[in-house]
Order: sequence, then C-alpha cells, then structure tokens
Amino acid sequence: MADRIPMTRAGYQKLEEELRRLKTEERPRIVKEIEVARSHGDISENAEFHAAKDRQSHIEGRIRTVEDRLARAQVIDPSGQSPNAVRFGATVVLVDVETEEQVTYTLVGEDESDVSIGLISISSPVARAILGRGIEETVTVRVPRGTREFTILEIRFD
Repeated sequence: MADRIPMTRAGYQKLEEELRRLKTEERPRIVKEIEVARSHGDISENAEFHAAKDRQSHIEGRIRTVEDRLARAQVIDPSGQSPNAVRFGATVVLVDVETEEQVTYTLVGEDESDVSIGLISISSPVARAILGRGIEETVTVRVPRGTREFTILEIRFD
C-alpha cells in the first residue's frame, strides 16, 4: 500500500462528506445534463454535450482521488499530547525574528490546509522546519519570499 496520509478526524469527515456529495448529488446531476445535451441531436458538434462530458470526467477523477485519500488516511487525534515538541495537530505560535510579527498555525493534513485561517499542511516548508522542535527554538525557513527565521513561542494541542 502507498504511503499513509495523516489527517485529523475533522479532515477525514470533510473528505467523506465531499465523496458523498460527489456520488449522490454531482454524479446524478451531470448524468442528467448529458442526457439533455444528447437529446439535442448530433453530439459531434454539440458543445453542451462535450462540456458536460468534461465535467463528468472531472467529477469521476475527483471521486477516485478522494476514495484513494480516504483509503490511505491515517487519522491522528492530537489531543492530550505533551506540548514539549511540535507534532502533527499542534497549534504553534511563532514570531518572525526580523519583523517581530506573530503568527499562529495548526499543523494538519494536506487536504485540510487553509493558510487563511491558520491551518498549514504538515508538508509545508514552515511545518517541516518546526516539526520536533521545542519552545524558544529558532528555525530558518525558506519561503517564497526568501529566507525567514521564526522562534517558537508556544505549542499547544487544542
């Protein structure tokens, strides 16, 4: 079996819900769109038909991807862990050494990440740099804007 994919319980449930929606809502809807487009006659030059078939292909591809990710999921419950080192599921407060700007991130699985609300992928450069580190340790991270240094101020498992 291929590599396991770490995720939180919430991330797993979100993928399950997406799969349910794709199979019970999106797939039947696109089948109806294809039937309607086919009823318009010659499908060789029917733009609606070809667009619907493209959407169907996209939906079927996404279903396969989500099924694969759920099959390889490793659901990790971070609660109750000791906050002595950064691990999956940790919420970490960092301070940029140069600008003194504080940021708070929670390390989650790739499918759950949303940097706009402070959820970063465990495979992101910042997460990889701070994994296993403790409070008051400083790390250097190569980010798209160059190299930055962060000091870990707080580690907690909410």
